[in-house]
Amino acid sequence: MKKKLILFAFLFVGGYFASRACTGISLTAADGSYFQARTIEWGGTNLNSMYVVVPRHFLQTSLTPTGDNGLKFKSKYGYVGLAVHQKEFIAEGVNEAGLSAGLFYYPHYGSYLDYNAAYNSTTLADLQLVAWLLSQYATVDEVKQGINGVRVVSLQPGPSADNALHWRVGDKTGKQIVIEIEDGVVHIYDNVIGVLTNSPNYKWHITNLNNYVNLTSQNPKRHPMGNIDVYPFSYGSGYLGLPGDFTAPSRFVRAAFFKTTAPTLKTARETMLQCFTILNNFDIPIGMEYLKDELPDLPSATQWTSVIDLTHQEIYYKTFYNNSIRRIALADIDFEKVKYQYHPLDKKDAQPVETIKIK
Repeated sequence: MKKKLILFAFLFVGGYFASRACTGISLTAADGSYFQARTIEWGGTNLNSMYVVVPRHFLQTSLTPTGDNGLKFKSKYGYVGLAVHQKEFIAEGVNEAGLSAGLFYYPHYGSYLDYNAAYNSTTLADLQLVAWLLSQYATVDEVKQGINGVRVVSLQPGPSADNALHWRVGDKTGKQIVIEIEDGVVHIYDNVIGVLTNSPNYKWHITNLNNYVNLTSQNPKRHPMGNIDVYPFSYGSGYLGLPGDFTAPSRFVRAAFFKTTAPTLKTARETMLQCFTILNNFDIPIGMEYLKDELPDLPSATQWTSVIDLTHQEIYYKTFYNNSIRRIALADIDFEKVKYQYHPLDKKDAQPVETIKIK
C-alpha cells in the first residue's frame, strides 16, 4: 500500500504538475460574507477528483519519499476538501472554523529542504500541507505561528524547485496570506490584492501590476488626433492592453483587474455566482495545450472550479463534465460523528442536459 501511494504521488507531481495553471480570486459581499475561489487545470488526463470529508480526531500520517512514515497529525477541526488523484492530496478546502487553504503550482521558484529521514516525525509532504492546515488551525494568525513547525518536502526525486507549490490561506475575517518556500525558508505575504496564480513569486506579480497602470474601467473619450477624431470602438476600451494569454503573469493581471473592478453585491448567493462568472474567463480550452493529433479525450483543461464561502463554511463547485453548481454545507455535517469518506466530484463522466418540453 505504501509503495502504491508513493507511485501515485510521483505520477501526480511529475506528470500532473507539468502543465498546471490555476487562478485564484477572493470577493466579499456587502453582508460581510467572504469568498475564496479558484480554478484547477490539467489537460493530460482526468484527475479523478473527489471530495473528502474528514472528521474531528481523525489521525493522518504524511507520506515521505520512503513511505507512509512522516508527520502524524490528528484533526482538531473537521473539514471538507477537494482532492486530486488520491484522497490524501487535498488541493482546496475549508474547515468548520472557517479556515480555507489551497495549493497552487509554483515551479522553478519554490524549493524545499532536502528530505532527511532523521526528521520524519516533523516531515510533511507538500501535497498534504493543505490537509494539515485545515486539520490544525482556525485562523491565519495561527497558521503564521505554526507553519515553521513542520519540514515540508517534495515526494518527487530530484530538485524540488521543478515541481514546487505555494499556498493560499484565508480565514472568515477576510485575512488572506500566501505561503512560499524558497531554499527551505518559509516566506509569508499578506495577500493585499486577493489574487494568486503560479510562478514567479507573489512579490513579483504585485510589482508587475505597475506595468498596467494605464488600464481603467472608464471608457476613453473621443478626442482629436491631428486632423481627425479618434474614438473607442466599444465599451471596454479602457482595458486595451489587458493581457489575454494563459501564462501565470497574464492571468494574475487579468484576475486582479476583474476582481478589483467587480461591484460589491448584497448577498452571499449573488457573490458566489459572481465568483463563478469571473473565473469562467480563465477556462482553458483543451486545444490551447495540445496539437490536434495529440488531443486527449477531455472537454477542457479546466477540470473544476470551486467557490468557498468561509463565513458560512460552504463549498460550491462545478466540473468540466457538469457545469451545474453543487454545494456542500459543513453546517449539515456532525464532525464528531461523521465517518471519514471520499466520493467522486461527478457521479458519471457525462454532461447532464435538461430538456425543456414545450406544450
